[in-house]
Amino acid sequence: MKTLILFAHTFWKDSKVNKALLESVKSLDDITIHNISTAYSDGNIDIPAEIELLSQADKIIFQFPLFWFSTPSLLKEWQDRILTAILYGENKDLLKGKKFQIITTLGGAESSYDGHHGVTLEELLKPIYHALKYCGCEYVEHYAIFQANVDNLDLNAYHNAIKLG
Repeated sequence: MKTLILFAHTFWKDSKVNKALLESVKSLDDITIHNISTAYSDGNIDIPAEIELLSQADKIIFQFPLFWFSTPSLLKEWQDRILTAILYGENKDLLKGKKFQIITTLGGAESSYDGHHGVTLEELLKPIYHALKYCGCEYVEHYAIFQANVDNLDLNAYHNAIKLG
């Protein structure tokens, strides 16, 4: 299965956890890491190139740190531009049958996302999953790394999460 990790991070230069995660999978077979934070630091997304990357993938993973209960802004811009281009483009079924998963890192404890602040992590991620489901993707259980810190990273669990689906 060819997996595309579509990665975004508002503060990529200062990242420690996500850099370690991506470094740990960069040599694995059938995984393509696409860091849109570095590819599009100017915010100018190359729609045909993105569609080509998606066409080659069997599984698509959005990986990002959760900031203020949402994705980094560039990932939201990517969704707006690319999913709209697919929906109104020549190949509306481009994503049909592809697996879709979210992998996210969070600074807070798991208990911070249990709903006592008004919303659970699952509820926060629903809009992303619904958008990709609307485009034909199949849901794969998300993977969250709470209290993300390079000293407590379980790389085997991360690798296993990528292999789900």
